[in-house]
Amino acid sequence: MSDAKKLSSMDASFLYLETPEMPMHVGSMAIFRLPENYNGSFFEDFKAMIASRLHIAPILKARLEKAPLDIDHPSWVEDDQFDIDRHIFRGSLPAPYDRATLERIVGWMHAKLLNRARPLWEFYVFEGMKDNEIGLYSKMHHACIDGGAGAALTNMIYDVTPVPREIEKPSVQKVAQEPRDIAANFIDSYQQLWRQPFDASAAAKGIELPRSGKSDIGSILFDNAMYQIESAVKFAGNVPTILKSVSEVVGKISDPKSRDSLASMMSPPTILNKSISSERSFAGSSISLSEAKALAKQAGGKLNDVVLAISSGVVRRYLLERGALPSKSLTAAVPISLREEGNTDANNQVFGMICSIATNIEDPKARLEAIIAQSTKSKEMSHPLRALMPQVSNISLLGTPILVQIMALLYSRSNLSDVLPPSANITVSNVPGPRQTLYAAGAELLHIFPVSISTHGLALNITVQSYRDQLDFGFIAGANIIPHVQELCDMLPGEFAALQAAFAPPADLKSAAS
Repeated sequence: MSDAKKLSSMDASFLYLETPEMPMHVGSMAIFRLPENYNGSFFEDFKAMIASRLHIAPILKARLEKAPLDIDHPSWVEDDQFDIDRHIFRGSLPAPYDRATLERIVGWMHAKLLNRARPLWEFYVFEGMKDNEIGLYSKMHHACIDGGAGAALTNMIYDVTPVPREIEKPSVQKVAQEPRDIAANFIDSYQQLWRQPFDASAAAKGIELPRSGKSDIGSILFDNAMYQIESAVKFAGNVPTILKSVSEVVGKISDPKSRDSLASMMSPPTILNKSISSERSFAGSSISLSEAKALAKQAGGKLNDVVLAISSGVVRRYLLERGALPSKSLTAAVPISLREEGNTDANNQVFGMICSIATNIEDPKARLEAIIAQSTKSKEMSHPLRALMPQVSNISLLGTPILVQIMALLYSRSNLSDVLPPSANITVSNVPGPRQTLYAAGAELLHIFPVSISTHGLALNITVQSYRDQLDFGFIAGANIIPHVQELCDMLPGEFAALQAAFAPPADLKSAAS
């Protein structure tokens, strides 16, 4: 990453929204098992392996370079002082050296901001756990990556055999480019712009205007002007798509049948929807992936519906025990990836929908059936908006960075989330992962529990990662709202069992079949 690469508006927003109470990094707590005959140092072996593979993910050696006075988005530039010892650390686990202890430490560490003077990622290796296990806590800023591109990083960290594969380093070949007058570039681009002014397909692809690539105020103003022209051309090419999407949205809102769907997306206030502190509580739990898929098939839904139903059951029970369950159903914010298959760019390509999770229904079977119906309606309502997201996700206005940061700080300090109606009650995300067994530096990967983001007004985040034949649930919460999120995690197997029992064939049919 020798050239500066400016962050998109969506990527940069994760930097601007970050406050000491609301870090914007994502991570995972991976559990490995060393082979019985392992006699090396896993920490040193793992660090050496990552060091040899950094070229696979250039973002790991990139740091932020801010624009003067924060008038424009920052850029990624190669860190010429990169030192892997500032990013991979040896963690220390106190007795009794088990996963529960590791989870408490991960919750505490996840609340700490990353150092913006360095590349925005850190790994912590915890050796000496029970049963020959190793813990790996990793965190990376959301400005770098989302869940979809995160899967691409598995190529760097993991192998499919206990013996790490050899990866050739790329040969360094710098092609000397003749300096060209920026005015000449501009004239060429101007001609390109007007050569096919009304060709929508050409406009959609956009044009490439010259950039100064410098960081002084004048150059930033020039580069931003070039960017605005490019954006305008691309926007013009996409006007038919945008108008169609807007028309579909208006049509759905005005349709009386859709008003019930919109009403179901309104979120009731709960004890979970308050301002959070700069502390986190984390816990993880696993269930069978094949059993969850079988349940989804029996219910006529998808795996994501089962994940939502389990999350709903857990949260419903937690609030019920505290006499704090609203009569109206809670809602979940559900991220949706916009990433095309095969796209491994290290940036954010996500969208989201709000879905009712039927916490007002006591019967587990009826609750899952209601969630299936509601999620289908939510997808239909949000579908027209998906086409709009690529058009609005990279809007860039001079002065936006400093303005958004001031607003984020004011929102955080004013506790507005305590009084404003919540946009959703919890966040639930499902990230598909590999089915085959993975290894890192000779150790077998047993689990990979996601550690995601809690925000003001959305204290609880439940993120699920599939791996082999299991679903690894990661629960993260603001510790001032849910001091011991392990309580919710402990309820998860019981809620899953209740759903399975609700859809199990009657006993008489079972005996007849046997």
